Amino acid sequence: MVDNDARDFAPDDADGSPFARDDHFHDECGVFGVYGHPEAAALTALGLHALQHRGQEAAGIVTYDGQQFHIERHIGLVGDNFAKPAVMARLKGNRAIGHTRYATTGGQVLRNVQPMFAEFHGGGFAVAHNGNLTNALTLQRQLQLRGSIFQSTSDTETVIHLAATSSKGPLVDRFIDALRQVEGAYAFVALSDKKLIGVRDPLGVRPLVLGDVDGCFVLASETCALDIIGGTVIREIEPGEMVVITDEGLESIRPFAEASSRFCIFEYVYFARPDSIFGGTSVYTVRKRIGQELAREAPVDADVVIPVPDSGNPAAMGFAEAAGLPFDLGIIRNHYVGRTFIQPTDAIRHMGVKLKHNPNRSVIEGKRVILVDDSIVRGTTSQKIVQMVRDAGALEVHMRIASPPTVDPCFYGVDTPEKAKLIAARMSLDELAAYINVDSLAFLSIDGLYRAVGNASRNRNAPQFCDACFTGEYPTRLTDRALAGGGRSLNLLVESQ
Repeated sequence: MVDNDARDFAPDDADGSPFARDDHFHDECGVFGVYGHPEAAALTALGLHALQHRGQEAAGIVTYDGQQFHIERHIGLVGDNFAKPAVMARLKGNRAIGHTRYATTGGQVLRNVQPMFAEFHGGGFAVAHNGNLTNALTLQRQLQLRGSIFQSTSDTETVIHLAATSSKGPLVDRFIDALRQVEGAYAFVALSDKKLIGVRDPLGVRPLVLGDVDGCFVLASETCALDIIGGTVIREIEPGEMVVITDEGLESIRPFAEASSRFCIFEYVYFARPDSIFGGTSVYTVRKRIGQELAREAPVDADVVIPVPDSGNPAAMGFAEAAGLPFDLGIIRNHYVGRTFIQPTDAIRHMGVKLKHNPNRSVIEGKRVILVDDSIVRGTTSQKIVQMVRDAGALEVHMRIASPPTVDPCFYGVDTPEKAKLIAARMSLDELAAYINVDSLAFLSIDGLYRAVGNASRNRNAPQFCDACFTGEYPTRLTDRALAGGGRSLNLLVESQ
């Protein structure tokens, strides 16, 4: 889910401040739904709490009590809003959907918070979305010419208007009709007065899992959301599959043409929680394998392997294990630094990285250090962390990155800088090493990443994952971007049309 008034993405934070927009990718939503449970709202709040890493700026829950829908949408963290008894008391009913959101620049307003709700002819319809529709602007213009009035700047609302104006009869058919017109990546959960619906895009770029709690069906972006409520995993929703849950049970529908799966490989690298499971393999296990592959591909003489916390931890452990080197916590992260911290002076502003990370001098001083991080986006934070480690007395600093160079932006629901601000897209490896001031720098190869997730190598003619941020090979059309003149040089691999 991306705000259409923010598609040029975030501004570059020259000072590397972690409070406005730090030097990492951000996934843009987590979704959750439950049907038939007397504690539906509470379970949804807990599920969203487990998915908080997928979006920290807003959250919402919609419930249905058999007669009417109840809606609570708030700016801020799940725990800050849905731990209040008065809020939860208003969310009556035994079925619910929820959403936690990361907004792009300019989009942190209540009208964009999900789930979105509309009154259709025949009843209410609530929708929550993880992903991004790459032809949403084009469709919105067509809908506006036909009289549709949009209340938000979110591409999610496009689907609601498409379903509302569909000539199909039953709600499910209208929803399918809407989804057949959109391009891009999505995982939706939707709620009507009789149904809970879950659906993934034909390529399965964004995740969605089906679970059970106390005999009731649950939908969630990741398995960790089932763990927190004491649920069990049934299976993943398949790419291009829609499940419709009613009092009669679950029905599986295949409304799209069959296509090869292109699950987002960066879910394994960074987005997902390490305790989640995709494709039968834990994310934590894959991240350790990534570190092992990296150690084999780019060994270096050193004394200690140190992760850039927290996302670099499992890969650093795998690297140390494969390299036969000690693993230690040489950087301590402050987990209580807010993104909206007030910075009244330049001197305070330039403390940004130190307020979030602090060197553990006893581990670093006099050592040849290998720093392991998940990615380099703009390079500003990496530069400051390296200098911090040098200032703590490191004799040498070598950096190893647990993914290939990020050279292209994501258009499938991930907040990414434009290509010109991706430092690996405009610097050679040696130039980048000099910029961040390391003695050596190496990235994991694309084949090494594929090996870590269980494939022999990347099949150039039929990639098994969406890896466009590393390769520039986008698996769907980028209609809005192309019409704006920004997509002419993109190498598209269209499989689902």
